[in-house]
Amino acid sequence: MKNIKRLIFFILALSIQACFPADEDPVKVAPISGAILSPQVGGAAQPNQVWIKLSDSTKSVNKRTDWDLAFYSGDEYRVILNFSVMMGAGKIQNVTDIDAVKMSDVEDLMNKIYIAPQEPDTEKYIDDPAGHYLSQKTGIQEIKENNEENPIYLINMGRDIYTGTILPGSSISGGESRGWKKIQIVRNGNNGYKIKYANIGETDHKEFIITKDADYHFQFFSMTSEKTVSIQPKKKNWDIAFTIFTNYGYDTSGVFQGGTYIYNDFVLINIFSNVGAYQVNIPNGQNQNDIYNQFKLNDVDVSKFIFNDQRAIGDHWRTVTGNNGAQVFADRFYVIKDANGFFFKLRFSKMMKDGIRGHPEFEYEPL
Repeated sequence: MKNIKRLIFFILALSIQACFPADEDPVKVAPISGAILSPQVGGAAQPNQVWIKLSDSTKSVNKRTDWDLAFYSGDEYRVILNFSVMMGAGKIQNVTDIDAVKMSDVEDLMNKIYIAPQEPDTEKYIDDPAGHYLSQKTGIQEIKENNEENPIYLINMGRDIYTGTILPGSSISGGESRGWKKIQIVRNGNNGYKIKYANIGETDHKEFIITKDADYHFQFFSMTSEKTVSIQPKKKNWDIAFTIFTNYGYDTSGVFQGGTYIYNDFVLINIFSNVGAYQVNIPNGQNQNDIYNQFKLNDVDVSKFIFNDQRAIGDHWRTVTGNNGAQVFADRFYVIKDANGFFFKLRFSKMMKDGIRGHPEFEYEPL
């Protein structure tokens, strides 16, 4: 009889286990109870980029002008521009020798590579704002194995950080021009890149080797300091980032107007580490605090997560127009699945301090 009971118990246990999908992991519990964070964006000129890991509230901060180009460390050979300083890149036609490029070769192209809303042609000189860098057709093209297939580019180095007076409630994204460069990028063996770069008209170029590092999505390089620099944390050590950002041109209702535009107070998600986010809208007439506080894990709608657009939060958390000027939207919050598979709810509470922009604050807690 005991053996029969044991057999029945064993069969029941197997049946219960079979009810769970084999590939479904249990929900991870984040090692944090929540936090209120004030990213050090740096004030109205927003000089800093801030990279945040939600599961332990760690932050990494750098000046926006610390880097110019980011070199992908994965299998593909891709290079992106610094999206926070209004950079752009265009192919210089009919040239094969970087040292021979002179001002007369690029004067016409200089009048095309700039950030301007409702100027459709400017879109092809920036990287894909959604973050589809590995398949994009704009900006710098894929670095080919055959060196002769890699063009020479004219680079608009964008704008420096503004250092003048900024009125309360306002924010200025760029100061003086950072000038122009000519560059050519080729592969360096099976694990890196070689960049050739110079000022326009110079007949001798400089070269630098950038080696891929599998612990990071990108390796960052500054043509100003002539070295690689530490910008993004390791792959899974950041989930969201605060930065000024070069985007396509949209009107206040989110309708695409063509051209390019620079956005302050922008929040990116780390789609390269499978971070996803979506916005929860609070219906009119309902208590905002109650809706947020009562939102639990079983309220998460996994079908709404955006994993393929780093602008899933973007500038949607605040407004700078209307009768009340710059302010945080109180009628929404965000659900985030981080790089380690933890779920959080997050809402923004401030974008100013004493009337000065560039002082955001948000609170979040695990689900």
